[in-house]
Amino acid sequence: MILLAIIVAVAVLLLVSGFEMFLVLGVPTLMIKQFFYGSLPDPVIVQKVVGGINHSTLLAIPFFILAAELMGDGQIARRLTGLVMSLVGHRKGGIGYSVIGGSMAFGSVSGSAPATVAAMGRMVFPQMRGAGFSEKFSLGLIASSAETALLIPPSITFIIYGWMTGASVARLFVAGIAAGIVLGLVFAVLVAVEARRSGVETGPRKNWREKFAAIRHAGWALGMPFIILGGIYTGYLTPTEAAAASVVYAVFVEALVFRTLTLRRLIAVTERAAISTATIFVLLALGGLLSYFITLAQVPNQILAFLSAADAGPVMFLLVVNVAFLIAGMFIDPNSALLILVPPLFPVATAMGIDPIHFGMIVTLNISVGMITPPFGLDLFVASSTLGKPVMTIIAGIWPFVIANLIALMAITYIPPISTFLPTLVFG
Repeated sequence: MILLAIIVAVAVLLLVSGFEMFLVLGVPTLMIKQFFYGSLPDPVIVQKVVGGINHSTLLAIPFFILAAELMGDGQIARRLTGLVMSLVGHRKGGIGYSVIGGSMAFGSVSGSAPATVAAMGRMVFPQMRGAGFSEKFSLGLIASSAETALLIPPSITFIIYGWMTGASVARLFVAGIAAGIVLGLVFAVLVAVEARRSGVETGPRKNWREKFAAIRHAGWALGMPFIILGGIYTGYLTPTEAAAASVVYAVFVEALVFRTLTLRRLIAVTERAAISTATIFVLLALGGLLSYFITLAQVPNQILAFLSAADAGPVMFLLVVNVAFLIAGMFIDPNSALLILVPPLFPVATAMGIDPIHFGMIVTLNISVGMITPPFGLDLFVASSTLGKPVMTIIAGIWPFVIANLIALMAITYIPPISTFLPTLVFG
């Protein structure tokens, strides 16, 4: 436990001092090597850093990031979102339901919560205000609904969790659909209550001809989730192969069908994707090294022994996990929270008989909540930048959704079939 205390203390000191996350992960790890494992040859460190990210599963990350950039910059994501709006926008508070469904649709092709906030915010904020929703509620819903992008596949968070734990990425993707729907339904209840309280207008009802026209308009866009999800769930494609296929399909549709992708835009999109990929892989490399030392020091066994001595069962352990991830999510980015907390906690979870897929849903939803919790929730700042609103205004509107998140989190934590039913049904 001394080793864990040193890691946490040094990491917190670096974090509050404003250091970049790769240093927050890397410096404590190198200190541990120097002072506790000085006899360990330096080439071993290099091998762990390079070997840790030399994994075929991780190839899906750059492909999905590039596909997300292509679709967010082009028409695929917008047409999927427009389809959702045309189907549910006529109901009372329909624009609110459209934000939730549109965020899920955008997330199903991007896997990025910040990108979803930026894209959805520009499209729907004026419409929500025009329909009668308050500014605070509108901002809170836009920022919060983007969390579903981390749960609805393809999710970079699931890929990283699968790489770290050996859990099936395909099963995580399937389970994420159920978890995302639960979160979306909880938000929908808030929308319904607010719509009645505020007297929100009912949008114009579209006839069947207009709905079919919207479906045809989104036809090529609908091919993207079909390739990603259909290919994985039918067993024809692995997640990595589906990621590569999504890039090819996105380039084909955006360049030749929608004709929005020029060579200049392709270069710019690829550059942004490369920067995002490099940032993630630097963190993954250092996180792999940190995980190696945590395992070497038998930190998970020490945590398990402590819980056993305290007579703490799975219920109490999962409560501690939720609190730890919620606190971490307030201060650090999702990938860093995964890399720091999963290595010591996952072995304890499996030793207590907690299903790896179920634990993955708990972890990912916790990270999603961290995206909107002050003081450093990333989506708060993305929404502020995108919509030109003060961060404190967005924070004022976020609290009902934080409470809704906690309700969904408790349901997913203590009702395991929510996470395990669909993977069992699909894969057996």
